[in-house]
Amino acid sequence: MLTAEQAIDQKVPEMGVLRRVLLVDASRLQRRILSASLKREGFEVLEAESADDALLTCQQNMPDLVLSDWILPDLGGLEFCNRFRDLPSDHYCYFVVLTAKSEKDDVVKSLKHGADDFLLKPVDAHELHARLSAAERILRMQREISEKHRIINDTLSELRRVHDLVDKDLQAAKRFQKSLVRDRIVEFPNGQLSLMMESSGHVGGDLVGHYKIDGSRFGLFAIDVSGHGISSALMTARLAGYLSSTARDQNIALIPTDDGGYDALPPHQVIEQLNGLFLDEIETEHYFTMILAEVDLRSGKVRMSQAGHPHPLVQRAGGKIETLGGGGLPVGLIPGADYSEFEVVLSPGDRLLILSDGCIECPDPSGNMLDDEGLEAIIKDLEQECGGDFLEGLLWRLQEFAGEQAIPDDVSGILFEFQFFKAAQDQ
Repeated sequence: MLTAEQAIDQKVPEMGVLRRVLLVDASRLQRRILSASLKREGFEVLEAESADDALLTCQQNMPDLVLSDWILPDLGGLEFCNRFRDLPSDHYCYFVVLTAKSEKDDVVKSLKHGADDFLLKPVDAHELHARLSAAERILRMQREISEKHRIINDTLSELRRVHDLVDKDLQAAKRFQKSLVRDRIVEFPNGQLSLMMESSGHVGGDLVGHYKIDGSRFGLFAIDVSGHGISSALMTARLAGYLSSTARDQNIALIPTDDGGYDALPPHQVIEQLNGLFLDEIETEHYFTMILAEVDLRSGKVRMSQAGHPHPLVQRAGGKIETLGGGGLPVGLIPGADYSEFEVVLSPGDRLLILSDGCIECPDPSGNMLDDEGLEAIIKDLEQECGGDFLEGLLWRLQEFAGEQAIPDDVSGILFEFQFFKAAQDQ
């Protein structure tokens, strides 16, 4: 049994997380002896003579360590330990059972039911000191883990808050980017223009659009900025301003005429001008591919310039698919780059299709890309579909090809379906 003299001789354990000890023993003398020695070592000591008293004390003032006799007047040590562990607490409490040698085998069972350690009676001062030191180390580690867990939870909560704010901003950015393409379907007297723009994330680097030149001509553009996400989307917004369909005086492709109308620069000159602007005025590591086209609604003639964008396709009325263009350099890579032009004449029933590389580079679950042949097969399968239905069907086929995985790149497209211009015939 620990005596007051022995307690004085013992070194005081390093005070830290183990400060409050609850003694649970029916013997007032045993509690007095242990309490005196623990108080000499700097501990705050609580006492209880039964399990019910101990549980009530714990509910009001949870200790850091419990020293409990195995035999209590109202509950066995095992049942008391079980009820104690069921109490709510914001920190872990170390539980030590005091037992006689004859009860040792039973106490070992308690270690499986919530007890942390046990001491044989009479209590040896050296052994008690060692147990307290071990409990201090374990509680310290447990508190450190709890604190780190709290910090992680607080950090996760902050990240969720920031994520929600960013997501809110990205949703607004997505709505803004969609607003850059005001009309997805545009009807002309002798044709229909359909536009598609689907981002792989909230926002993307693809942009498609059109602008009016005069009563019988309009411009088309398809742009794919390198990279993904916010920075690419910001670049598309900047480029949309250069080719605005609403602020025509800001559109670099249009030239004011003396009669108050507008004419258009040749497509290759517009791209060369954008290349200069991009390299001289915009500080960015991005570049972009592009197709700029001028469509004459009377003749069906289309003038185009290609800057690294996938080749435009023409599907003739009979179903034949023609590939146009020679490729060209992306915009924003080489100062003073030259861009050429090419022309195609659409006949009634023909359609012009301009798609981003998100289509031909769409991978299947094995990583094999759709490629040009796969794209042509899809176009032939959708030959009877028109306008928005054709583009929706194309997007659906791409997702079907990709399987369960999401299409990894932005997908955008322009479809112009040409019909006979009756007004020209009447003239």
